[in-house]
Amino acid sequence: MSVTEPAAAPAAASGPAAEAPRPAPGAAPPRIPLTARAAAELVGTAALVAVVAGSGIQATGLTQDVGLQLLANSLATVFGLGVLITLLGPVSGAHFNPAVTLAEWWTARRGGAGVTARELAVYVPSQIVGAIAGAVLADAMFGEPLVKWATHDRSAGHLLLSEVVATAGLIMLIFGLARTDRLRLAPVAVASYIGAAYWFTSSTSFANPAVTIGRAFTDTFAGIAPASVPGFVAAQLAGVVVGLALVAAIFTRGGTAASTRQKTQASPDAGTARSRP
Repeated sequence: MSVTEPAAAPAAASGPAAEAPRPAPGAAPPRIPLTARAAAELVGTAALVAVVAGSGIQATGLTQDVGLQLLANSLATVFGLGVLITLLGPVSGAHFNPAVTLAEWWTARRGGAGVTARELAVYVPSQIVGAIAGAVLADAMFGEPLVKWATHDRSAGHLLLSEVVATAGLIMLIFGLARTDRLRLAPVAVASYIGAAYWFTSSTSFANPAVTIGRAFTDTFAGIAPASVPGFVAAQLAGVVVGLALVAAIFTRGGTAASTRQKTQASPDAGTARSRP
C-alpha cells in the first residue's frame, strides 16, 4: 500500500539518461521486471486476504463475542499488513489495492511519479486474482468449502459512506506521507490506520476493491455478499477522488513544513533565515 511521490526536477541532463523514469521515495526501482512486481502484488494481496479471512474464521471458532471476534480480526490484519508492506514494498511498492494503484496512475498523468497505464493494466488484475486466491486459501486452511458465495449483506447507505471515508483517509495518508518524504513510515502508518478504521467505520474499512471482490468468495466472518460488492467498489472509487482532492488541498507541493525546512537548511543564507522571527 505504498505510493510514489512527484519528485523535484533533476539537474539538467542530456541524452537517454534525461528521459529515464525517476523512482520516487518508496517506489520500486525501475530495474525490477514488471513480472516480478506483478507477482509481488498477487502474492501480497493473496496473503492479505488470507490474513483477513483466516483470522475471521479462527476468531468465530474461538468465541461467540462479536467484539472479541472483531478485535482478533483487526489485530491480525494490522500485523499482517505491516509485515507485507515491509517485505514487498521494495519490490512492487506494496499497493495490494487497485484504489492505490489507480491513484498513482492518476498522479503520474498529472505530471508526477507513479505507475504507467501498462503497469496499471498489470497490477490491478494481479491484485484481484490474488485476493480471490487468498480467500480460497483461507477457506482451505480451515476446512471450509473452497468457494462459497458470502451471504453477509453490506448494502446499507451508512456502510457505503464508511467506505468513502475509509478509502479517502487511506489515500490521504499514503500520498501525504509521499508528499512529505516520510514513506519510510508507511508499514506502521498504513497498518495502524487500517486497524483504527476497523473500529471507527461501520463497514470495518475494506477500503480496497480487490479485497472486496475476494471476500465475496468466502461465506465467513469477513465475507460480503456479491450483490453488495458493486456498491462498495463504487464507494471506494469515490473515496479515491475525495482523498486525492484532500491531498491537493493540504499537501501542496513545496508548501509543507518539512519542505520549507529542507529548503531553508539548504540555502546559503540558512543561518540568517533561521534567526528571523
